[in-house]
Amino acid sequence: MDWNLAERRLYLCTPDRPDLADFVTLCVRGGVDIVQLREKSLDDRSILRRAVLLKELCSELGVPFILNDRPDLALAAGADGVHVGQDDLPVAVARKIVGKDAIVGLSTHCDGDLEAALDQPVDYISAGPIVATPTKPGRSGTGTAYAVHASQSADVPVFVTGGVSADRVGELFALGITHFVSVRSLTESDNPFEEARKMRDAIEASIATSQANALRE
Repeated sequence: MDWNLAERRLYLCTPDRPDLADFVTLCVRGGVDIVQLREKSLDDRSILRRAVLLKELCSELGVPFILNDRPDLALAAGADGVHVGQDDLPVAVARKIVGKDAIVGLSTHCDGDLEAALDQPVDYISAGPIVATPTKPGRSGTGTAYAVHASQSADVPVFVTGGVSADRVGELFALGITHFVSVRSLTESDNPFEEARKMRDAIEASIATSQANALRE
């Protein structure tokens, strides 16, 4: 399927969990429009089983499903794409494995990463984390300046990571950051549907404000 990633604004990145299907369903119904499974502790067969489950679920919900790190398992699961980091397989290799029609995303953390990414066959990049986060142990935050620079420089969508919450969306959007990855705000929430809805409402309000300001200019 030809997904228009530019129109997708709220990206859930989640590890495996016992209630995975129910959790993802609540998040998507609340406003998430891209889902990634990022699981570092399971064996390959277990990751594949969970990826197949999420691929089937996301297809029913009408959102793309991305698998982290493993283009081979993404292909085997029929995932819509793969997300790779700076220390994973090169983008060109991942692209060769998943095919020309699949989504390939790439993590970036600094200007050097960004400059290299702009010449690679990626469909989106992530920028950050803008603040240090437990999901990226040992990595310091980039601050918002890098995320703004990446958002302004890339000709593909730039999804910003690290400390993204409903309360911060308006502030980040005003800086020119328009696509968001959520991890802990959703995975640690007691009500992921409501949390996703708050983030989606904040995004839609920011878009409306931006459009209104553009009309005044």
